[in-house]
This record gives sequence, C-alpha cells and structure tokens, in this order.
Amino acid sequence: MNREAQQKKTGSYLRRFLPYYKKYRATMALDLFCAALTTVCELVLPMIVRELTGAASSEDPAVTLTWQLILWCGGVYVLLRVIDTAANYYMTSVGHIMGTKIETDMRRDLFSHLQKLSFSYYDNTKVGTLMSRITSDLFDVTEFAHHCPEEFFIAGVKIIGAFLLLCTVNVPLTLIVFALLPVILAASIHFRRKMKNNFREGRQQLGELNAQIEDSLQGIRVTKAFSNEELEKEKFEKGNRDFLRIKESRYHIMAAFHSTTRLFDGIMYIAVAIVGAIFMMDLGTPLLPSITPADYVAYLMFVTTLLTSIRRIVEFSEQFQLGISGIERFCEILDTEPEISDAPDAKELADVKGEVEFRDVSFGYESDAKNVLTHLSLLVRPGESIALVGPSGGGKTTLCSLIPRFYEITDGALLIDGHDVRTVTQRSLRDCIGVVAQDVYLFSGSVKENIAYGRRDATDAQIEHAARMAGAHDFISALPDGYDTYVGERGVKLSGGQKQRISIARLFLKDPPILILDEATSALDNESERLVQASLEALAKGRTTFTIAHRLTTIRNADRILVLCEDGIAEMGTHEELIARDGMYAELYRMYSTL
Repeated sequence: MNREAQQKKTGSYLRRFLPYYKKYRATMALDLFCAALTTVCELVLPMIVRELTGAASSEDPAVTLTWQLILWCGGVYVLLRVIDTAANYYMTSVGHIMGTKIETDMRRDLFSHLQKLSFSYYDNTKVGTLMSRITSDLFDVTEFAHHCPEEFFIAGVKIIGAFLLLCTVNVPLTLIVFALLPVILAASIHFRRKMKNNFREGRQQLGELNAQIEDSLQGIRVTKAFSNEELEKEKFEKGNRDFLRIKESRYHIMAAFHSTTRLFDGIMYIAVAIVGAIFMMDLGTPLLPSITPADYVAYLMFVTTLLTSIRRIVEFSEQFQLGISGIERFCEILDTEPEISDAPDAKELADVKGEVEFRDVSFGYESDAKNVLTHLSLLVRPGESIALVGPSGGGKTTLCSLIPRFYEITDGALLIDGHDVRTVTQRSLRDCIGVVAQDVYLFSGSVKENIAYGRRDATDAQIEHAARMAGAHDFISALPDGYDTYVGERGVKLSGGQKQRISIARLFLKDPPILILDEATSALDNESERLVQASLEALAKGRTTFTIAHRLTTIRNADRILVLCEDGIAEMGTHEELIARDGMYAELYRMYSTL
C-alpha cells in the first residue's frame, strides 16, 4: 500500500473513532480549556522574568526594580500556578477517566460485534488474537483518546502564542527560531511513519504469541501426557524471539528519533544564543536590530518552552502510533461482516412443532472446493427420531449445523415447520433447537449458573427439576456446595459424564422442540454412557431428534437411520430394515459389534 493510500486509510479510521467523543463533549471541552490555562501559565513566566530583568538592568531612572513590582509579578505568577494546579488535576483525573470510558465503549462494541460473527469466522481466527485485540490493543486507545487532542492543542497554543509574543520583541530573531521548526517536524513525520509500521507488526506478533500461549496452556494435559514440555518451549521460544526482534527494531527507531530531536534542540539553543548575542551588540543595522539582555533571557526561556512542547509531541508520537494501531485493528474487526445475518423483514419463529425439511440442499465450506452436501432432500416429521451414521467426512455434523443456521446453505432451502430458516430471526430459530455435543463446554461459575444458561429467568425449583430429569441431581447434591459448587474453567472439576448430564439439564430447562445430539456419549466410559444415554432418551421424548453416533447400539430404536457418505444419503430405514438390506449400515454394525 502506497503512502497516500495508507494516509487515507488512517484518516478514515480516525473519522470513525471521533464519534466516541460525542458522549463526552462537555468533558473534552473543559479538558481543553484547562489545557489552555496551563499553557498560559508557561507562556507568562518568560514575560514576567523579562519584566523583572528589564527593570533591574534599565539605565532609565523612571524604570527601576521595586518591591511593589516584585510582589506584583510574584503574586500574579502564584495565582497562575494555583489555577494551573487545579487545571492539571482535572486533566489528569477526569481527562484520563474520559479516555477509559471511551475504551470501555469501544470494548463493548467490539465484543458485541464478535457475538454476531458466524462460525466460519472463528474457524479461521485464533482466539488468542481476538483476546489481544479486545484487551491490550484498547488499553493504548485510553491514552490516545485523552492525550491526542490535549497534546496537539497545547502544542498549537504554545507555538502560536510564543510566536506572537516573540514577534513583539524581535521579528528577525523570531523568524530564525521558527524556521527550524519545519525541519524538526519533517524529521518527526519520517520517524513516526517507521514507528507506525513497527507497531502494526508488533501487535500482529503479540496476537500470534497470545494465541500460541493459549493453545499450549489449554493443551497442558496432552503436553504432559506425551512428555512434550520441551517441544512446547521451543514453539514458544520462536514466537517470543520474533516479538523480541520487533521490539529491538522499535527501540532502534525510537533511539534515532530521540537522538535527532536532541540534535535539533541543541541547534535551536545555539542559534538563539549566538544570534541573540549578535543582536545585543547593537550593530546599528536594520537587518540586525538590537535587543536588551532582558529580551535575550526571555527568548531563551521561550525557546525552552517551545522545545519542551515539541519534545512532548515527539514523546507522545509513540503513544499516538500505539493508539492508531489499536484503532485500526479495532476497525478491522468491526469491518468484518457476519456471513449470516437476519433478513430486514425476518419474522419470529413461534409455536414450533418440529418439522424439518431439507429441500435440494447443497453446502460447501469456503476452504474446500468440493461440496460436503449436494442436492440433499429430507423431510423429518415432528417428534421423529433421526439417526445419522456413516464414515468421517460424510457430512453428518455439517447437516446438523445447518439446522440452527450456524452455516449458510449454498443452494436449496432448509425449512422449519414450512418456514425457510433465512426468513426468520436467528434468535427465535435457535431458541427452538437444543444441541448436546461430544465436547461439553461449561462456563467458569457454579453448577446452578451453568444449568440456568438454558433459561436465564429460571427459578431454583425449575433448575433442580431440570437436573432431576437429566439424572444429575444426586451427584450435584453430593458436591461440596451442591448447586453452588464452582465447576472450574471449562468444568475441569467435573467428570465427563457429570459435565454431559449438566449440559442435558441445561436443555431440559430450555425445553426445545428440536434436538441435535452430536456424538454425545462417544467420549464416555460405559457406566457414564449408560447414565447419560438414559438422560438423553428422557430428553428426546416428544421432540424431533437428530442423533449423530458412532456407537450404533445407541440408535437401534431410532425411527429412521440415515447412512451419509460423500455421495449423499446412501441408505435410509429402520435398524431392522437396514440390517436386512445387508448394505453399508449392516457392514458398519457388524464392524462395531466385533470391537
């Protein structure tokens, strides 16, 4: 991307960021007013020193340094300092709080948008990268939101104010001093561009590093089981070294930046010192007007003020680039459109009976050129139990994922009670569907909170009833704190069978008319499988049920069994019919029976 295009892109991101100030306009206005007050205090001091020095060195008997003048100047400056202290307190406290509130608003919007994104986005995006963007990236936006307008406003007031005041003293010397400013700004822009690229690369690598750390820590049990701690250390070391390389490059750029700035500081000081000294010689030429020692001291103090202001901008440039990078990465996620969204005229799906129809449905993942399902047609009556079996890659899980519209079908139509799922709201569609997966996810919290996830307004009695229906009440009651027992991250403190029964209790509470059971017992031991299977059978009564199973003995009582393969539905019928047909299902059943 060329420089002009990049500048336009950055400008676009900034324009999208500005509306976040809207709620805090009054706070920002007062913050800038306080910034102006602190700047006035700094600009007045050189003029007070000039006044006192001029009076002390004057040869005019009418102009002398008196106690009255000293006390008046001292009183004015003390008053200004009191005002400066109050203004600085407001800027440091309320101004920073405003930045934090903007960060909070942005994090809320970002998290809300992430909730809208489709499964396909998460299939291709590392969670660690998203965590980096929603936390550390936005930390830097806090400082940016507060300091960016404040620092540039202060610098502008100081530069303009100093220029006007110095012009009243000596125009040629003022022009010489300010002629050096464009050179300093040009150098700042050059290094700022380099830092921006470095910060962008650093944020990307930090996201990768976070993702790698998360992956390693979540798989710590597998790592230890295979004694692969050294392998994980090597993988981490590579990412860590890459991050170190980026940080080293950043500090080289910063060192060149600050060193160049210090060089220009010295040039400006020596220019004022030498040229000012020449002007004090009073050579009597129009091009070299004379200045008094008091003017000379004031100039030196103004140059110090100017350089301090420029140095603050230079130092802020690092924070500026961090903030810009954070805003850009924030906008990148917001620019990601959900692949699945409600139609403008989407209706609520209500009073669902449970009829599901696949009408000439085709579907393929973006990463795969070949369709997983091709021209599949299937009608499932309300309350019917459908079992899906077949080799891996046949589309069993994909077919079930299309029902709650986790993925969008490529062709054809999928209907619930005669309503195309694309014409109803996603929320109402998914409210009528319950899913029990092999890999149960429990949130960090209590047993009660995890069961209540199926219906957030449920009472304790309803939660307990759901647990009894799922066969979970007895073991929950035996836990240290009963229903208030903390389950740990991902339910790590519970066994696989216990977690599965809690997930079933969650669905009993939700009470959906359509169920999807995706290999819900395949990872359990025989005793846990028996208990969970009994719970699932109780849950499935009267509901339209899709069951994906590798243990074929668990689906013998299904109303219909579908054998899915790469070419679609290879066989369909009851267990007895398919065994009698002696086809693919009978072969799979015999293979399982011999295990």
